Amino acid sequence: MDRLLAVAAAFGLLAVSSPARASLPVGAKAPAFVAKGARAGKAVDFDLRQALSRGPVVLYFYPKAFTQGCTLEAHAFAEATPEFEALGATVVGMSADDLPTLKKFSKEECRDKFTVATASPQVIKGYDVALSRPGMSGNMTQRVSYVIDQSGQVAFVHADMDYRAHVRMTLAAIKAMRTKRPG
Repeated sequence: MDRLLAVAAAFGLLAVSSPARASLPVGAKAPAFVAKGARAGKAVDFDLRQALSRGPVVLYFYPKAFTQGCTLEAHAFAEATPEFEALGATVVGMSADDLPTLKKFSKEECRDKFTVATASPQVIKGYDVALSRPGMSGNMTQRVSYVIDQSGQVAFVHADMDYRAHVRMTLAAIKAMRTKRPG
């Protein structure tokens, strides 16, 4: 893990950007969960432990499906999904949206490429991604991307409401993990 942190630091990957804030630091144990979600318009269950048994997971939280930034971020993750998969990583998007919304979002904006799942209040609290703004009602999440290694530890965090760097930075973190894998 120390070697991974050193590589990540060398690549400038350990910085947590502002203004969003994530409380799970690099090295923290990622809370395990199972969530209802959608892929290619169909309902699925997403189990973090099961996904981690296959490789690292890019767990990205976004505020609300079908908003401009979230749609553009979903497009970017969809375009990069083959590259993440080639590196053995699973991408999953999380928001507080309901399942019917996620089914439509997974088909139209995620382009059938990856799972999006409903972040329950427990998941939102566990990952400390609650978004609260004056005059805003309802549950929403901050825009925070975590890379979780196969041991279940947070290997990288990028917290920024600007969607544009999330894909690039999580992909770089996965590549850094891959180059430092023993054997």
